[in-house]
Formats: sequence, C-alpha cells, structure tokens
Amino acid sequence: MGLNDLRLPPAVLSRLYPTLVIPGESGEAQRQTQVANPIQSQKIPETPSPTAWKYLGNNQQKILVVVNYRDAVHLPDEELSFLTSMLAACKLSLGDVAIINRNNFQNVPYKEILSHFQSRIVFLFGIEPAEFGLPVSFPSYQVQSLANVTFLYTAALEERHTDPLLKSKLWVCLRNIFSI
Repeated sequence: MGLNDLRLPPAVLSRLYPTLVIPGESGEAQRQTQVANPIQSQKIPETPSPTAWKYLGNNQQKILVVVNYRDAVHLPDEELSFLTSMLAACKLSLGDVAIINRNNFQNVPYKEILSHFQSRIVFLFGIEPAEFGLPVSFPSYQVQSLANVTFLYTAALEERHTDPLLKSKLWVCLRNIFSI
C-alpha cells in the first residue's frame, strides 16, 4: 500500500485541516461548516492568525504602509506604482516595507498590527489616526511620534494625482523622516 492509497478517518482529517473549504459554498456556509465541526471546539478567531496576515512587501526596515481600498487585496496598480516611485526616491523598495489594506484588518487593534509587523515607521494613507485606533489625533502631514513609532497621516494615494501640493507636502515629510 502506497501513500496515495492511504485513507485517514474523518476525525484525523478534521484535526489536520481544521478549516475545510467545500467548493461551491458561500463564505457564510464555509464559516458555518467550520464552526459546526465537532472535533474543533474553539470559535473562529476575530483577528488573523500569524499565517493569515495579508501584506505586500518584505518589511525589512519595519516600515508599515496602511491603505484602505474595498476593491483591492492591497492597493490598485496605479497607486502601487506611485508608492514604489516614492519609496525609490527615499532609497527604499517594496522589500523594505509592509503594505496592508486596512479593509482586510478592520477588527484588528492597531497595537496588534504594530506588534506583528514590529513597526518603527507607519504611514497612514487616507486613514485618520482615530480610524486606525490611535489614542491621539494629529493633523495630516505632521510627523508624529508615539510609543517609539513615527507616524505620518496623509491624504489617500489617489489624491496625489490631482493635487501637486499634496505630493510636495508628502515629500517634505519624507525628507524629514528619512533625513534626505
């Protein structure tokens, strides 16, 4: 008998694969299938597990870029292109940052996000500090330090295409943060 012929009992399969996705079921039906599993007594976690964090980049410099797009996994291509050129001007690349879409992490507290990514610099593009969950409020285009993390809240990336003044304000802040 070879490995391809091995048959596992349902109890073993449910322990190996606690979340089974049945093709053709909607998201709610999948959720009910997971909760109804008798072997798995725990509830579905509200926050993502470490393997479920969706982000773009390698986070080598511990720089977190937070955007908010309902219709994109991370961010639209045009905004990614602008962000990439902005990073290049700061002598950084996508490998240096982690880009998360706040829309994917609505129920995750900011402290958990900062802890997971070990962020030392956080850019909030189009997300007000209070919306991100920060206990302080500060104006846009003002570099702000809080608990050894540098924050910058600015307009959303797509707004830079229509307003060159916003692009220049951002550049002034980036020069301040990265000493360029």
